[in-house]
Amino acid sequence: MASKAVYTHRDPMLKKRDDFEDILEERRSSSDLRYALKCYTPVLYKGLTPCNASLLKGMVLQSDQLHYVISQMSKGTGRATDDIQEEAMAILDEMAHSLQLSTIRFFAFTLSKVFKTLFRSICVNEEGIQRLQQAIHEHPVVLLPSHRSYMDFLLMSYLLYTYDLALPVIAAGMDFMGMKFVGEMLRMSGAFFIRRSFGGDKLYWAVFSEYVKTMLKIGFAPVEFFLEGTRSRTSKSLTPKLGLLNIVMDPFLKGEVFDVNLVPISISYERILEESLYARELLGVPKPKESTSGLFKARKVLSEDYGSIHVYFGQPVSVRSLAQGKVNRCQFSLVPRHIPKRPSEEIHSFVNDSAYKLVRAQEENMVLKPWVLLVSLLLQNHHQNQGSADAGQRKGVALDELTAQALWLRDLSREYGAFLHWPDHTPPSEVVSSSLSLHQGLVRICEGRVHLAPQGTVTPEEELLSQAVVILSCVSYRNQALHVFLRPALLASAIHTASSNNKQEVFNSFSFLRNMFSNEFILCPGATVQDFEEACYLLMKTGALQVTQQEVLVTESGHRTVAFLTNMLDPFLQGYQVVCRFLCEEATDSLTEKLFIPAVRKFIIKLLLEGRLRYAEVLSSDLQKNVLAALLRLGAVQKVKGAAPGTLKINTVMVNSLEDTLGGKLPTQKTVSARL
Repeated sequence: MASKAVYTHRDPMLKKRDDFEDILEERRSSSDLRYALKCYTPVLYKGLTPCNASLLKGMVLQSDQLHYVISQMSKGTGRATDDIQEEAMAILDEMAHSLQLSTIRFFAFTLSKVFKTLFRSICVNEEGIQRLQQAIHEHPVVLLPSHRSYMDFLLMSYLLYTYDLALPVIAAGMDFMGMKFVGEMLRMSGAFFIRRSFGGDKLYWAVFSEYVKTMLKIGFAPVEFFLEGTRSRTSKSLTPKLGLLNIVMDPFLKGEVFDVNLVPISISYERILEESLYARELLGVPKPKESTSGLFKARKVLSEDYGSIHVYFGQPVSVRSLAQGKVNRCQFSLVPRHIPKRPSEEIHSFVNDSAYKLVRAQEENMVLKPWVLLVSLLLQNHHQNQGSADAGQRKGVALDELTAQALWLRDLSREYGAFLHWPDHTPPSEVVSSSLSLHQGLVRICEGRVHLAPQGTVTPEEELLSQAVVILSCVSYRNQALHVFLRPALLASAIHTASSNNKQEVFNSFSFLRNMFSNEFILCPGATVQDFEEACYLLMKTGALQVTQQEVLVTESGHRTVAFLTNMLDPFLQGYQVVCRFLCEEATDSLTEKLFIPAVRKFIIKLLLEGRLRYAEVLSSDLQKNVLAALLRLGAVQKVKGAAPGTLKINTVMVNSLEDTLGGKLPTQKTVSARL
């Protein structure tokens, strides 16, 4: 480690963030019909080529790139070009949106009614809207919202219509197209449908990429997609997918447009509509197929209170400025633009780094409500009570004690730069009781003590799983705050697992944990030293650590903070250890990726029922998949070629040594240090 590296990042408390305005306030006091039929005159891209949805299709089918791919396929397969051209047309017809203002007006009317019923407020940063309006006028724009709910893309179009901004075209999964009536309504409101994976289908990729690039280049509409590729069931940001980001950066890299503006957007739900659905999915209960009838069955949702939504439109990010000094665009002059070319290592690395920066920007502008802090404390209390001899007497936490702890955590999270919406003019006891009542499906108050809410059921296994649904729902709220505490928590855990206070040893331990968890959390590639320095800075600033050139020491007053941070990461550490133990003790030669989740789940249920494991959240299939991805990345598990699809080969020595290291034994084995 470069021990002289100094953390020069500005104090996170000094971040300037915009104020919010509740857009539902006006909707509650004026006519929804008048709103839906209002005069709509958005500011458009100054270089716009006027064009409708069918003209757009024609431009794609006539493009040089598509002609080139079709002629190459014809030469390679012997198929007639007309035949392939017809297939391309069919792909485009299946994919393309047919954006119509009349459909948007219908949604504007309907969603006004729905939103006023479901939510207390929908708060938007108006300065962000003004920045976006300017960005849309100047350059092609790409909207990148976070993705935690089905509600996200309807909400985005609703907001842009409300503020008279150009309506977006939105990348949506094929599963929505199968919903009768609703699928077509979504298409007419700007959704274009793409397969979840293309395999090696060159024609599909060519049609899709040309369609997106054409819309972007001519300024047809802002292009909207989710960087994470799918909804996060855990409220943690997911590792970004690079396919669409590659496509939207391509016109700039090839010099076809002067710049492209990328706008990270953070959507924070005080209460998530799909809360228990997600928890059940993570426990292996299959996701219901998207269907119109399912949508109407979801009407009971309308009788519930879902609190507020905060939508923060971040600073537009210029691709030109991102690429400055990182990418040599001359490489694109060597080959005609229309000839598809795999991105070079340099381009892949640039797009990947940009994607991480954009997801971090989303995270930093996520609004945290008091409940996120309360549930973090309740989960830690619940875990500490598990298995205590006197748990029966002391289960739960006293309401006044919870309030005091929440105030301590409120102040700590603000020091760490959290975007926290805590009503400072309301008595703390009211803030706490209001949060608890909004989430009364997850907590109950009994004799002045607050408990997580699972009720006893028939068999121990049923009781465990009903408890796991509540725990995983709570975990999804705690996860909203993870990005605030992650780096200090990695340092706290590193201090705990390192064999001494030596700064280099603590750094090695930090580096190991950070690498191990890089499939689990958003940790920017190549930023280990920077993250370590940031964590040291935050813990020193709050008086929890003393850091000298040689040593990292926890202060007397810092034990509470360090214990909280260590406990926050402990379920992940234990989860990774348990999966390693499963692979060493239970895995057979015939273990495949498909069989891995059910087999590891069975193993974990057994440990939980025997009382040998404290954390029910380890049952999350998301965590289990992330462990497998990390072990594959580190080479501790490999996919066997030539065997049954997805067969896994376990390097038991290496998996064992990783489990030991996660348990607090420093990585001395050659196998580990060579890999890490």
